[in-house]
Amino acid sequence: MKTQGEEARLRLQRRGAWGFHLALLSPPQAASLAVRYASKKTGGSSKNLGGKSPGKRFGLRKMEGHYVHAGNILATQCHFRWHPGAHVGLGKKKHLYALEEGVVRYTKEVYVPSPSNTEAVELVTRLPKGAVLYKTFVHVVPVKPEGTFKLVAML
Repeated sequence: MKTQGEEARLRLQRRGAWGFHLALLSPPQAASLAVRYASKKTGGSSKNLGGKSPGKRFGLRKMEGHYVHAGNILATQCHFRWHPGAHVGLGKKKHLYALEEGVVRYTKEVYVPSPSNTEAVELVTRLPKGAVLYKTFVHVVPVKPEGTFKLVAML
């Protein structure tokens, strides 16, 4: 014969209540978690992106009368605004630099283009008769050397 406690236990098992009690006593199972990843919306087209960059800072670096050493940059330019004169070299990007120590001078001179330059020849032929072109030239006037010369007769 079954006791009253055994009958109650069987009834609970049939109803599923016993499984509920076992679930409370057993260790928890790992639950699946919802994971969200970063997403990016598709970008639309954008306009007016250019034109906000700073200038390239072209211009004169040494003014008239300044003393310069060999290799000093005298002017930076994109197009020929100043032309190299005496003791002035022309760099890669049309930069003018001093070839010797001295004082900087700027002059306006008559520009006579070489006959091999077709663009300049076309420009000159379009000018009215008697007109001349003036261009700005940059010169470096070297300092006079110290008086350390010796006469040939004294050698």
